[in-house]
Amino acid sequence: MSAPAEFAVWAPLPERVRVQVDGAVHEMTRDEQGWWRASVEAAPEADYGFLLGDDDKLYPDPRSRRQPQGVHGPSRRFDPAAHAWGDRAWTGRPLAGGVVYEMHVGTFTAEGTLDAAIGKLDHLVDLGVDFVELLPVNGFDGTHNWGYDGVLWYAVQESYGGPAAYQRFVDACHQRGLGVLQDVVYNHLGPSGNYLPLFMPVFSEGGATTWGSSVNLSGPDSDGVRRYVLDNALMWLRDMHVDGLRLDAVHALVDERATHVLEEMAQEVDRLSVAEGRPLTLIAESDLNDPRMVTPRVAGGTGIHAQWSDDFHHALHAVLTGEGQGYYADFAAAGPAGLAKTLTGAFFHDGAWSSFRRRHHGRPVDTALLPGWKFLGYLQDHDQIGNRAVGDRVSASLSPGLLAVGATLVLTSPFTPMLFMGEEWGAATPWQFFTSHTDPEIGRATAEGRRNEFAEHGWDADVVPDPQDPETFTRSKLDWGEPERAPHAGLLALHRALLALRRAQPDLVDPDLSRVAVAWDDEDRWLVVHRGALRVVVNLAGAPREIDLDRPATGVLLATGAHLGSGEEPAVDGRTVTLPAESAAVLTTA
Repeated sequence: MSAPAEFAVWAPLPERVRVQVDGAVHEMTRDEQGWWRASVEAAPEADYGFLLGDDDKLYPDPRSRRQPQGVHGPSRRFDPAAHAWGDRAWTGRPLAGGVVYEMHVGTFTAEGTLDAAIGKLDHLVDLGVDFVELLPVNGFDGTHNWGYDGVLWYAVQESYGGPAAYQRFVDACHQRGLGVLQDVVYNHLGPSGNYLPLFMPVFSEGGATTWGSSVNLSGPDSDGVRRYVLDNALMWLRDMHVDGLRLDAVHALVDERATHVLEEMAQEVDRLSVAEGRPLTLIAESDLNDPRMVTPRVAGGTGIHAQWSDDFHHALHAVLTGEGQGYYADFAAAGPAGLAKTLTGAFFHDGAWSSFRRRHHGRPVDTALLPGWKFLGYLQDHDQIGNRAVGDRVSASLSPGLLAVGATLVLTSPFTPMLFMGEEWGAATPWQFFTSHTDPEIGRATAEGRRNEFAEHGWDADVVPDPQDPETFTRSKLDWGEPERAPHAGLLALHRALLALRRAQPDLVDPDLSRVAVAWDDEDRWLVVHRGALRVVVNLAGAPREIDLDRPATGVLLATGAHLGSGEEPAVDGRTVTLPAESAAVLTTA
């Protein structure tokens, strides 16, 4: 049933804007700020779009909530308030003390939809995680993509189920006690279907990132662009009941204003959190190694609540795999000492020389000021798998024993642990770089660029999968039959046990980095991480190791071999523990 509805669009660039609603065209009126408006009779799910200038081509709404025919088609009205939420009992959850599970909707299940993902949420509850972090779901060209090529930030990808399915997913998570974090991309737009430059000065003049032109955050006419970004962040948190945002590559946000857009976002999100009566969290992906990013605004920081810790990942990856190419070089050279440094201070490059960057990088974390939960620690994530030549997980090269060691170090760390989907059972499926660009030229250029990039870094270009090949996408889907088979079942049991132990032992969620100490031996390849009265003992070597502790051990809370079925247990004799090869244990001490 039709009713009067206001259609509005910020479009300061065109001299004329018309709105087409279900085939009928209507003139719009512009105000002094560049907003065009028209009141039109429209059905609740009317299709609409905008005509710019005297052109009769229809363009989607830059703030479109739904794109049933893809990002090149018309928009469709969507009322976010129409969903009957069932999460009234959900009061939110702070990030501190939580565990994050990173998920890509399209490859999490065979169907690749939000509704299908709901059917797997009980697995996550049984696993013991607290937050589901979705890779970007905003509108992109084609049917499958990582999500970082989005062009309509306010819409939910239709192939995932659209915005109504998204609300059902968040609702289902909350009813199971799971928080939802949404990965969002504000540093660039995808190459296909981006019509924003026809409406607004969305790009800055002369600026560029690795992925294209810089978003105009501080240049002429940038106020409306910043509002476009900030309103989008608030939309996910308010209308979709999301509990936090993961902000992609914030180091690529070029903002020369006195108040950075991230600080402005943190302030508005904190204000919304009070109004909503639940914690709302902002998590940055930042390559700056600048602790001011996660320092509260009252202490002179940006006010972002947490950030990913790639340094911890790199140190752990290098120690477990022995890889030392590219940005792993410094971490491989440091060995266990580098891992110890990140476990106690989050950053490895804390003003130290970075051979990959060919300069000094970062600054130290004040461990008396910043708690460990403000840094997300992980053994794997979508980037560190998908940006390898063949998208191979560490399970393709590490033994179950070393996978168990990695899991133990992550899940007993002082950081907020994060798992990448399937990691909990050592998934054998790869997670590769895949696209479905409808423009053949963009698809060809993407595939060639991918091969050339890996060739420059010494990889065999012939083994790099074609991102446009549908099989690349299909290969990357999880195999849900694996968790029932060895060795996957043992690894899954271990992850469940580690997460249960983390909940049961306050020392394991203590975020005070100043209380974390690490002993290690480079030659014998072992580490001991001090977590209050507990000792996390790790043997990286291929043979048993006898390790001396700082105080007598009184018991074994967890041993990785028991879950993997090796039958080998650690032997404890006072201050000495003998660990089997490639294993870890959590001990109580006197």
